[in-house]
Amino acid sequence: MNGRRLALVAVVATAVMAGCAGKIAFDNVTPGTPQRIEGKLYKPDGRGPFPALVLLHGCQGVVRQTQTWAHWLRERGYVALVTDSFGPRNDPADCKGGDDSGPSTARFDDAIGALRYLQAQPFVIPDRVASFGWSQGGLFAMSVINGPTLERARARGVTLPRAGYAAAIAMYPGGCEADNWTPPRYCREMAAAMKARGADVTLVEYPGAYHYFDVVGQKKEVLKDIEQPYTPGTFGVTVAYDPAAAADASRRLEDFLTRTLKATPAR
Repeated sequence: MNGRRLALVAVVATAVMAGCAGKIAFDNVTPGTPQRIEGKLYKPDGRGPFPALVLLHGCQGVVRQTQTWAHWLRERGYVALVTDSFGPRNDPADCKGGDDSGPSTARFDDAIGALRYLQAQPFVIPDRVASFGWSQGGLFAMSVINGPTLERARARGVTLPRAGYAAAIAMYPGGCEADNWTPPRYCREMAAAMKARGADVTLVEYPGAYHYFDVVGQKKEVLKDIEQPYTPGTFGVTVAYDPAAAADASRRLEDFLTRTLKATPAR
């Protein structure tokens, strides 16, 4: 894990004004056939440099809540890059099963491309960049600091940045006790495996919380067309906003980012 931390709960860009969001584009790192990926960049006021985060959406693609978190981060002094892995590939964001983003390595390659983009910006601290993902995006957020995944990427010819991701945050790749979309037991297994390899992992579970617990205003409902990924043939997953869980996750996230991205390194 190269000492990285994990918390569970050719570049062309338009000009980005301080305090505003701007559309950008960058190449991912797929060897031989890099994919052009689109995104939106949120920059705090001031010249910086600032720590930064790459935001990785779930199977629904970039949604309002993704942008809400980007604003939340910018207000706290972080650059936030919202990546769109589906739009450039014309992939449907319907969550109805299967891999929505092509090869299993595609979104990993997007995340590394986003890191390279940020590290090239003069207003970003290059070794203070974290990944932040939700559900499917949470799995890829973890993959970019996972030693075995990084080694497999090198083996297929990916050139990784010298300074990799400094930290990762994943929301509900599992971790909500009542989640029947991504049950917590699989997240527990992932966390245990990463700890066994020496990773600094914090796993937080929210009893009674469902998928989308951080989506403000999300009513409790069953999405009947979505198959439970770990129970083939069973359809219907429950989603609901949980204000208490969301508030606690926000508090923990702010503390984690302060410690990992803003703290002055020991000399």
